[in-house]
Amino acid sequence: MDNQAASEHLQVIRTLMERTALYRRALAPIMLLTGAIGTAGAVVGMAARIEFMHPFCRFWLAVGIFAMTGALVIARRQSLKTREPVFSPPARRVVIALCPALLLGGSLGLGMIELSNDEARQFLMVPVIWIALYGCALHAAGHFTTRGLRWFGLAYALPACAVLPFTMRPGFDAPWCLPHLIMGLWFGVFHLLYGAYLFITEKKESAT
Repeated sequence: MDNQAASEHLQVIRTLMERTALYRRALAPIMLLTGAIGTAGAVVGMAARIEFMHPFCRFWLAVGIFAMTGALVIARRQSLKTREPVFSPPARRVVIALCPALLLGGSLGLGMIELSNDEARQFLMVPVIWIALYGCALHAAGHFTTRGLRWFGLAYALPACAVLPFTMRPGFDAPWCLPHLIMGLWFGVFHLLYGAYLFITEKKESAT
């Protein structure tokens, strides 16, 4: 690594450290919004009685796209408020860290739609894998934002990896609503709780 590259690398690290509070402020409303969307998605999925793999994957992929769009809008508004470019070098690193696992999750959903039959009902492994991949994405992004985000990602990835082998056993049976409940809990309620925690602690730090 030459001197110029080393200097740029140190500048990025310094910028990331300086913007930890900024990322924290932006993350709270993003978590609250996505948590509300995830919770509403679970309620709608159960109310509509979406109990087969094809409609389940299509429905939750649409919910995920809607949630990510909302997160991008909030990030855009935050950047305008602070007069910074949306895709600054630190922001690009966060996006790059998130993308591999999130893209793999989307590809998994599309693949399950193509490969499964229309009446497949035992698909609990799908939300569990999504949770694991999402946790990996958060953990990777946490290396460029806040340490709390890394722990939050591990709270997704580790339990999902532990449960996954059991959901893939032949003959495994689960109530049709359980995948929706899991999605609503992990992508809804947990987001709301984490967003509320960030919001409350940020208010306390600003007051001191």
